[in-house]
Amino acid sequence: MLSQCKVLKKLTFSLLLSTLALAGCGAYVDQRADKQEIRATQSYPPTGRFVDVDGTRVHAHIEGRGPDLILIHGASGNTRDFTFDFVDRVKDRYRVIAFDRPGLGWTERLGDRQTGPINTRAETPAQQARLLKAAADQLGVRDPIILGHSYGGAIALAWALEFSDHPAALVPVSAASNPWPGGLGPLYAVNSSRVGGAVVVPLITAFAPKDRAETAIAAIFAPQSPPQGYADYIGVGLTLRRETLRANAQQVNSLRPHVVDMSKEYPLIDIPVEIVHGAKDRIVPLDIHSTPLAQQIPAANLTILPDVGHMPHHVAPQAVINAIDRAAARAGLR
Repeated sequence: MLSQCKVLKKLTFSLLLSTLALAGCGAYVDQRADKQEIRATQSYPPTGRFVDVDGTRVHAHIEGRGPDLILIHGASGNTRDFTFDFVDRVKDRYRVIAFDRPGLGWTERLGDRQTGPINTRAETPAQQARLLKAAADQLGVRDPIILGHSYGGAIALAWALEFSDHPAALVPVSAASNPWPGGLGPLYAVNSSRVGGAVVVPLITAFAPKDRAETAIAAIFAPQSPPQGYADYIGVGLTLRRETLRANAQQVNSLRPHVVDMSKEYPLIDIPVEIVHGAKDRIVPLDIHSTPLAQQIPAANLTILPDVGHMPHHVAPQAVINAIDRAAARAGLR
């Protein structure tokens, strides 16, 4: 009996030491993640203004004059993807409003139910569209052309479905618009889960090496290369914040069922739609997304860029600008 008690005491002591070690490790990870996030927010401050939508703070970068042009970024992105140089290319003839999506950049997530390490809820495309539309209303936006890139394309399409009388035209660029076969890989599944959100995400924030981020950016641009200075300008540290990593993973991981439902309603969109997609896009493949989208929307025109990957607004900006101008002309804005 005494020997059993000694064994139990030893086991209890070992478990206590292990728990303390894990707690200490967790505290160290959190401290390091805190420092990384502080460094990121100080290095990449907001470039625009904030709009309060029922308690949710929305970040909007606004420049230029002319018809309203709304820009919605893709997964893991923020307004800096557009302000790198694209906004400068169109602000001479459009009032450009680039929004950060919920949880990304400087826009907050939608309420307390969708924040924190153990949350697994994601903002749906429709919820994001409603939030950004409410922000656009406060900014006096009228008859906008809405350009959505990648995941942002799904938001632009949801916007048109939710508010059929609001957008004047859509410009989906490399847009995620239709259901795809297979999954998205383990990282999205892990980071969007409770365990991943609480354990794995802080580790990524604390220890992700810069060269891995640059490799990921290069893969997104392939077969082209990122513009010089893009990786430093975009603010990778903003993307690697804990809440942003969770928001992005949860939104992307839950997108497919929404585009399944949305795709059934695309024939109801009766405004000018100018689709732009690279034939070499391996992130959001042309044949799965924009080719069927062009057939689903009666007033859609598809521009295929033969040798371009997932980032046409950077590597073939004039083709995207031409699509915007065509959309404006078709909508009677020019």
